[in-house]
Amino acid sequence: MECYLGGAAAARTGDEMSGPALLLAGPALTGSASSGSSLLAGIMVAAAVGGPLFGVLLDRSARPGRLLAAALALYAVALTAILLGLGRLPFALTVLLAVGAGLLGPALSGGWTSQLPRVAPPRALPRANALDAMTFSLAALVGPALAGTVAGTAGAPAAVAVSIALIGLALPAAWALPAPPRPGPAPPPATSVVADLTAGVRAIGRNRPLARATATSVVSCVGQGALLICCPLLGAAVLGGADRGALLLSATAASALVANAVLARRPRPPRPDTVLLGGALLLALAPLLAATGHPVALIAAMLLAGAAEGPQLTALFAVRHREAPERLRGQVFTTGASLKITGFAVGAAFAGPLATWSLPGALVAAGGCEALAALVFVCLPGDTEAVVPDVPPGAV
Repeated sequence: MECYLGGAAAARTGDEMSGPALLLAGPALTGSASSGSSLLAGIMVAAAVGGPLFGVLLDRSARPGRLLAAALALYAVALTAILLGLGRLPFALTVLLAVGAGLLGPALSGGWTSQLPRVAPPRALPRANALDAMTFSLAALVGPALAGTVAGTAGAPAAVAVSIALIGLALPAAWALPAPPRPGPAPPPATSVVADLTAGVRAIGRNRPLARATATSVVSCVGQGALLICCPLLGAAVLGGADRGALLLSATAASALVANAVLARRPRPPRPDTVLLGGALLLALAPLLAATGHPVALIAAMLLAGAAEGPQLTALFAVRHREAPERLRGQVFTTGASLKITGFAVGAAFAGPLATWSLPGALVAAGGCEALAALVFVCLPGDTEAVVPDVPPGAV
């Protein structure tokens, strides 16, 4: 378990560091102020569509850990190619490299977490789940700060290089992940990739608790993306500088880390479905509190957002582990990761123009998205009558 957590923390910190590092390296090496955001957009768009396919490959693999290690290696190679190509190759080609790297992004999030039941016994899974979610908060806290520190002392290209090294450090842990148990003497019928993709979507859509948790988390991510875009403007308007927005994000990540640490120490954690709803309700309050424009209220709002985001992520993982059919587990996790990335990108996209016109309006919209997430949870049925059985497509 220690090896799993160490590898996950290293890979996710490298991933969180690579985004800000590319944002800084793009303009530094090309002279174009928009180049960094174009690279980051290419990675995010591709990550939103790459999850389901990678999940199919993960579920089909006899050694998913080795496939995960290969994906991490390719991700690191793609980032290296982007770094070496900036200012030397046509910029359109480096954007294509970013798109290729983004296709592998879900491996660092959902792909890795889908392997957790193979390293943690069932009784220890709730605590292991909270510890795994903590690696996301730790990465969000350390990654951007490390990128800024390295870029300030050794230059933006060095920050990209350090992010690549961190991802490389995770390779042995991924390679060592245990293989799934071997099937019985009768092998499952061969199915096409398309059939498996369809089965994965059905597994999420027809399993009521899983569909409810997925829909709630995606709508909630829209609000989180909108709140993120507001942070630099909040820093400038309330705390005296746009750079203070990064401190607000650090406060959110630290709060999420502490909340999950407390959750991991509880002998009997709360029901994950209840935590999903409670998290959405708290996240609806945080932007409204930030919209008051008072420094103390703003800091309290970001701490509240983190205290809701951390346990909400842990709860989402718990529902996925509980409800996902074993042979579709990788797909459920990577598809869910792709959908969340899409929701986050949608929130960031609509909040940007809205926040420049009215910052309080953008914050209210972010809170409205979280309230909508809570409404989605309440309206969608959560019983298990329609759970998809773990039967391969085409089996009799």
